[in-house]
Amino acid sequence: MYKQLITNEEFTNIQEAQAGLTRLFSKASRKGNFYRVMKNNKPLGVLIPDNIWSSFLEDLEALSSTAYLETIRKARLSKKRYSSKEVKKILGI
Repeated sequence: MYKQLITNEEFTNIQEAQAGLTRLFSKASRKGNFYRVMKNNKPLGVLIPDNIWSSFLEDLEALSSTAYLETIRKARLSKKRYSSKEVKKILGI
């Protein structure tokens, strides 16, 4: 099931990130989340494990495709609708 990305965000301070970068990446990858790194309660950046980063890149590539966006536009204009039962059958679920 799809999980909203914002619920996957955790926070850490810069000292903790510097002291245990490998540990934070491992923990984030295992839990499927990412870390916002803070200094004096201000965000510095985000630690994103490779599996999440790869997924982001795939989504960005798809969204930069004019053919993909045109397919979405046409689908939204279409009056054809599918029930969840039909979608499961199509996807073999």
